[in-house]
Parts: sequence; C-alpha cells; structure tokens
Amino acid sequence: MPSQPNKLAAAEYAYRSIRSDIVSGALAEGERLTEERLSRVLGLSRTPVRDAIRRLTHEGFIVRQSGYTTRVARFPEDEMKQAFDIRQMLESYACERAAMLATDEEVALITQYSEEIASLTPPKNEDEYARITEANEAFHRTIAQAARSPRLSALMTMAFDVGMVVRTYRRYSEEELIRSAGHHREIADAIRAKSPEWAGSAMRTHIRAAQTAAGKAQDDAKDEPASK
Repeated sequence: MPSQPNKLAAAEYAYRSIRSDIVSGALAEGERLTEERLSRVLGLSRTPVRDAIRRLTHEGFIVRQSGYTTRVARFPEDEMKQAFDIRQMLESYACERAAMLATDEEVALITQYSEEIASLTPPKNEDEYARITEANEAFHRTIAQAARSPRLSALMTMAFDVGMVVRTYRRYSEEELIRSAGHHREIADAIRAKSPEWAGSAMRTHIRAAQTAAGKAQDDAKDEPASK
C-alpha cells in the first residue's frame, strides 16, 4: 500500500491505496467492500473512501450490486474477449489518426512514455510496476487525445476497462513485458514517422498480444487454488 504524503488529498490517497490492493490481489475478485472497514484500515473518514469507491467503480475495478453491496469486480472470460476486440478496433483507428494529426509535443510525449516503459522493463519492485502502469495509461491516453476526435474519445472511454487492463498486465511474464515494451516503441516510431498504416498495424499487434497474455494469465489464475 502506498505511503501517505502530506500533500496528497485524502480521496486520492484512498483511491490509490484501494486500487493498489485490488491490482495486487490483496483484495480478491468478488470480495465484499465496506466503507466502514476500508475507512478503518486506511485511517480515514468515510467521505474520501466513498469518493474513491465511486471513482474505482467508474473505472471498472469495483461493481455495485443490489442493496448497496459493493464488491471487487470479476472479469468473465467472454467479457474480457469483447473488451479486447473493441479496444483493437477503436485504438487502432485512434493510432492511425494520431499518426496523421499528432502535434510535435504529443509525439514527444508518446515517445517519452514508450522510453520510460522500456527503461523500467522488467520491473524490479512495486514502485516500478506502478510507474510502468502510469506511463502505459498516459501513453494510450495521449494517443487518444492526438486522434482529434471527441466522438472516438467518448467511445473509448466507455469501452476501455482500466481495471481489467491493469490487473491482467500485472500477471505478464517477463518475456511478455519485454515484448509489450517493444510494441510501445514501435507504435511511437510509427506515429513519429507519420505512417497511419504502420501505426494502426502496430497497435493491432500490441492489443492482440495483450489479449493472448491476459487470457494466459486468467487461465493461470484459475489453476492457482488447485495447486495450493
């Protein structure tokens, strides 16, 4: 769980702490969450915890059920496949547009994030995992911004399940992480070269590889209880 800097707002601290526990598996899929227990564990009032839960629900890490019950989200296999299929279509198109429309500043940012991911791969500790995750999210977010399409951005926001992406990413093997870092670099190269065909193809490859790795991670997770 991250330490609590003095300048970090309580709601942001609660968000990062709960998110970290979900991603690491400290809070298991389907586990019931209560504001009272989380407030006690975090040493915070219920208001910032409630704000954090609302944000994590929007991002897909948490689901609300009937009777105000709140649980850590589960990711059914078919739902995961649909999410990656939709991501491939939307992000590949966004990448093609970014290759044509990205500003020099956006190209520099996309390149910077890809190099940061590469420099931290494979991650050696929790801090480096967190930094890669943040750089990965910023990389994809900047490409969406560079696509210059509010309609596309709205569709991507609805379809993009941050929780699923982050949690499966944490189960990648070292080889898969290195491959993913290479994909980020190639996508950045394609956008910098202003080649929409190359950029779209590189993004499709990246997402398909991510889907394969996520499927393998999900299968491994199913096998874990039986092996204990």
